[in-house]
Amino acid sequence: MSVIIAEKLSRHYGRRRGVDGLNLCIGEGELFGFLGPNGAGKTTTIRLLLGFLRPHSGLATVFGLDAWRRTATIKQEVGYLPGDLRLYPWLNADLALKVFSQVRGTRLCEFGHELAERFSLELTVPVRKMSRGMRQKLGLILALAHRPRLLVLDEPTSGLDPLMQEELGSCLRELARAGHTVFFSSHTLSEVEQLCDRVAIVRAGKIVADETLRALHERARRAVTVIFEEAEMARRVEPPGFLEVCERDGKRWSCELTGAAPDLIRWAAGQALEDITIGRPDLESLFRKFYAGPQEIGPEEAG
Repeated sequence: MSVIIAEKLSRHYGRRRGVDGLNLCIGEGELFGFLGPNGAGKTTTIRLLLGFLRPHSGLATVFGLDAWRRTATIKQEVGYLPGDLRLYPWLNADLALKVFSQVRGTRLCEFGHELAERFSLELTVPVRKMSRGMRQKLGLILALAHRPRLLVLDEPTSGLDPLMQEELGSCLRELARAGHTVFFSSHTLSEVEQLCDRVAIVRAGKIVADETLRALHERARRAVTVIFEEAEMARRVEPPGFLEVCERDGKRWSCELTGAAPDLIRWAAGQALEDITIGRPDLESLFRKFYAGPQEIGPEEAG
């Protein structure tokens, strides 16, 4: 079942684009990464999907319901952490869970307390005395406490230390295994790469890629270092078509592999080499190509 569908979704801010003709389809139980630089249109997309903004054209549905017209019904089964989280200064985790229990009409305190222990957050510390990371933990606990069918997170690791980021990742994987859907918005490649099964890359309000991480790894180039036995040989040998030499330094070639690794290995076996190293697929370089280009955003766009 498709939990989120967006078809030619657009929202403009005057002459500027928030999102423009955006298409998405996210299934049940997916850990979905929504990746792009700050200002690319991520937050506008989330606000459209959650019914905080009305699209100028196109359609967004969540659980098969119109995201704008049925937003109140949709929100009953959604957990949301905004990128610009704001909390009352007098609130603490224990009181917040009691208030949210009344608002949602269900008991959240027991599981909320478990989450607070898991994220190492004291229940009685008021927001005004919390660090940024502590406030982020409280926001995550409130988003997770009702075990939402869909969890939408906008830059959720902001302010979290590495251990808490790992704990959050474990929590999200557990949710996905139980059939819940996670929409994880970020501008950081590494955390999306470690966590998500599929990623959509957004730039200037448009989706420029929507693929599994496995497919992206297959497309990404690998860094290759070739060291010949003699510098004269390194100057004389013509590189194969699947190997792009970026720099020559004596006996050393610094290269990018544009073809398949087995082709490289067969070629290397016929050369007089001192050493050869093949790096991991370089997703950073691939993503920088997707990110290249001017950004056009609206005044409400935070990320």
